[in-house]
Amino acid sequence: MLIEMLKDIESVQLGQLKSDRWSWFGDPTGCYSKIIVLPELANSKTRCIEEDGNKRVVKELYKAIISNDSDTMHSVLAPYLEWWFHGPPCHRHHLIPFLTGSSSSKPTLVPDLIIGFGSMIIAEGYDDSNMVWWVHVWTITVDGVITEVREYVNTSVTVTRLGSLHAPSQTLLGSSASSTCQSIWQSKLCDDSVPGLILAI
Repeated sequence: MLIEMLKDIESVQLGQLKSDRWSWFGDPTGCYSKIIVLPELANSKTRCIEEDGNKRVVKELYKAIISNDSDTMHSVLAPYLEWWFHGPPCHRHHLIPFLTGSSSSKPTLVPDLIIGFGSMIIAEGYDDSNMVWWVHVWTITVDGVITEVREYVNTSVTVTRLGSLHAPSQTLLGSSASSTCQSIWQSKLCDDSVPGLILAI
């Protein structure tokens, strides 16, 4: 009977969520009175779908750069792309000429790795002809448009998630909440000779 009740509630209230994404509370007799959707788990499926879509956009962009397909580039890039750069000044224009179509050289921007963190997608690669390690961090809107790129050249990047140990509702006015700083990704292609940088999300 509990299984049937859960199936009914799943189809009516929880849509496509599976039973491992909710928890129920009740008395010891087995009469469960409340089902609570666990926000972190319920949102994880949405985040995975979003990340997959965002990775697809970034992959399309790199294919367009390599094939010099300006139509695809215009469709996935915002008209006013925000660009940040960190690295040696001599490599300051490593990515931008390919995005604007002003480069006369053959693009060598083939990512070895693409990883996602929600609306932020990270691509990492190595340009053998110029001896350049690069990391591109793309920010993508819910509409699948890239609005920002952070370009790191010959720089080791560590992505760190910042958070609080307490939920905002548990933090008292005037008290300081303990915060956490968790490293969740680090560039893999560069060596120890390059400077390091932490990107907090």
